[in-house]
Amino acid sequence: MVLHPDHSNASTETESLMNAQTSLDRILSRLTPEYFTDKVLPGAINVLVILILMLIALRMSKLISTRVWKIFQNRKGDMEFRKRADTLSSVIRNVLNFTIVSVSLVMILGEFHINIGPVIATAGIVGLAVGFGAQTLVQDVISGFFILLEEEIRVGDVVEIAGRSGLVEKVDLRMTTLRDMSGNVHYVRHGKIDVVTNMTKDYSNFVFDIPVAYREDIDRVLDVIREVGRDLCEDPGFKDDILAPIEVLGLDRFAETAIFVKARTRTKPIMQWSVAREFNRRLKKAFDEKNIEMRFQPVSLFVGGDRAGKAPSHHGAAGKEDDTGTSA
Repeated sequence: MVLHPDHSNASTETESLMNAQTSLDRILSRLTPEYFTDKVLPGAINVLVILILMLIALRMSKLISTRVWKIFQNRKGDMEFRKRADTLSSVIRNVLNFTIVSVSLVMILGEFHINIGPVIATAGIVGLAVGFGAQTLVQDVISGFFILLEEEIRVGDVVEIAGRSGLVEKVDLRMTTLRDMSGNVHYVRHGKIDVVTNMTKDYSNFVFDIPVAYREDIDRVLDVIREVGRDLCEDPGFKDDILAPIEVLGLDRFAETAIFVKARTRTKPIMQWSVAREFNRRLKKAFDEKNIEMRFQPVSLFVGGDRAGKAPSHHGAAGKEDDTGTSA
């Protein structure tokens, strides 16, 4: 006996409807008052408690980050310090929020009797893979967090980091941007920074090594240096930038062709170079006026000979010597 296709399809649809009705009856048979009392209601209450605790924890994380921002907001006139405080508080708040939401989500899944073991294992494997792939990024961010927290680098400072030096133009969690004297921009990742040399932290110093000839009277030289330093400190164009009078430390060392006098000045941050240039200019003029000779390392010039072993006359363009030895 051969069934018509229409009859076969009708039989299949009828069987599917009967299975669906059976499943629905089975579900409805479980939805009894006892089921809601014993299963649904306790789970719903637990989920509600978890959500409430999560909201409270998120509120506390916001309060903590705000408190951290207020702790670092000591310099109300320093806008760059406020930017760093905002960055640190934002990082703390985001880390706390991510932790709170993740823990709450795992607890809610547990209330729905979902096996969270495979989920946690998968998340661990993904986190491990991301950690290996982005370990330099993580290192940069963590190092940058502590650089901002400890206020090692600020915008406007002149620093030397990772073998590069220049003016700090930008500091974020991942890298510091420097611009050197030639205008070159250096992007230095925080993970590469081992030592930070900040040349403009709170104040700046400039050390002078002044070479003078051996025949000069050292006491007279020291008096001239002090006089130039006093005049510079009284100049209206520089006195506001100089924090302490120029300190003459005295005769520092003996070299082959000169003796060196060491002096030092303290200025406002980043102003040490302009003050030093002006001091050097005035000191050179004062030495010239008082006939004090400044000495530097001499340059030795070696004049080679020709193939016959004869060297050219040292008179050069000044003239040629005749047989009597006089210049033409």
